[in-house]
Amino acid sequence: MARIGLVSISDGRGHVHARNADFITSKQNALAEALADAGHEIVQGRDIVATNEAATSVARQVAASDVDLTVFYYAVWAFPHFTMLAADATRSPLVLVASTDPTEPGLVGSLAAGGALDQIGRAHTRLAGGPDSPDLIAAITSQATAASAVASLRGSTFGRFGGRPMGMNTAVANTDQWMRLFGIDVEEIDQYELVLRADKADPAEAAHARRWLEKHAAAVRYDGSALTPELLERQLRSYLAVRDIIAERAIDFSGIKAQPELTENFATMDVTEAFLNDPYDWNGPKHPHICATEADMDGALTMQLLHRIAGVPVLFADVRHYHPDLDVWDLCNSGQHATWYAARSDDPSENLAGVTLHPEVFFFPAGGASVQHIAAPGEMTLARFTRLHGEYRLHLMRGDFQLFDTDTTHRLVTASTPEWPHAFARIDTSAQTFLTRFGSNHIHAVPGDHRDTLRAAAAMLGITVDEFTRESAP
Repeated sequence: MARIGLVSISDGRGHVHARNADFITSKQNALAEALADAGHEIVQGRDIVATNEAATSVARQVAASDVDLTVFYYAVWAFPHFTMLAADATRSPLVLVASTDPTEPGLVGSLAAGGALDQIGRAHTRLAGGPDSPDLIAAITSQATAASAVASLRGSTFGRFGGRPMGMNTAVANTDQWMRLFGIDVEEIDQYELVLRADKADPAEAAHARRWLEKHAAAVRYDGSALTPELLERQLRSYLAVRDIIAERAIDFSGIKAQPELTENFATMDVTEAFLNDPYDWNGPKHPHICATEADMDGALTMQLLHRIAGVPVLFADVRHYHPDLDVWDLCNSGQHATWYAARSDDPSENLAGVTLHPEVFFFPAGGASVQHIAAPGEMTLARFTRLHGEYRLHLMRGDFQLFDTDTTHRLVTASTPEWPHAFARIDTSAQTFLTRFGSNHIHAVPGDHRDTLRAAAAMLGITVDEFTRESAP
């Protein structure tokens, strides 16, 4: 999970602090234990802050442990200037937590400290509750997970294979802006490097991978032209090539342009992108590597943040079509969907049992396989970083992936491109609101409701959240 610093602030009068010290310690220990039980690593201050000197030294000690989030805890009335000094010595995002035990004025202390921080413009979050309150632990967890995810972006490298795809401005970001806002560097890689590496990739491993897919997938529909064993192995060698480049250049997440150069003359990147995003391949479990199709930088950025928050593969899709009779959106994009979404299983054979490799369609004359499946149902968080007047915003919404009967699914799939993967999403906003406000043709999703954490992450980045609900007005 996250590394959380915990510092208790006390009264500056020596005789009052001496009376309160055991009470503060017991409350702090209970909070630390509850957070540790939630999976976090806790770094406690070596002393309770009751002097100016301690305010600075204890905060520096906790900060030196490179915590993702710092919690200032108020079990009693606390001198507000201690918080100011400690905050100045703290680099991570701040949460002020007030004990709700009415025997001591901890809430008063936290409000006085928060008001003082407001006066100097130091951002922070305020929470209150008993140290064993599930709601409090969940709220701190959201803040800590967001802080850890945001911190993980800084110092990372995005690998962009190729440039702007098909004139798609929403896929291209300003590298200076990325460094300033997120601390992310962009490594430009020519797509020809991928072609060269794919030609040199191990043919025996590619053949083994092809046989593995033939064994576990629902079907591999070779047609002797757009999809042959040789073309599928070329796609698999492309996956091996990209993985080699990622390892060699220490790339944290990436995007592949593909269209039109590779899709016209080499092979589609559907298989490459799907398996990069999967938590496994034929060699067994692995960490997903976030890779966005069409070298979509803002898409990859969204996916990387979602992955760091949710810890699972992230779905990438076009917003292809709205079916008003069912109130569902068909989220579909070539073969980009990770195969994990077919069943959301840790066992690849369970997911691949719902995956069919089809010959690519006329858009991509170089051929290869598309990775077709229907995304498993369940609650989803959908999001996308977009830019308005050059400034970032985070589109955010809740939804559910739907699974229909065979006839309905066939009708929906064949209405668009049946060879591609589909996720049928019922989103908690009206179609008109979505169409009026959403700033991209691409959207991203992870299972579960992570909106609180994403709101917190956006606040830490200084980015506005544009949240869609059924009550939203265009």
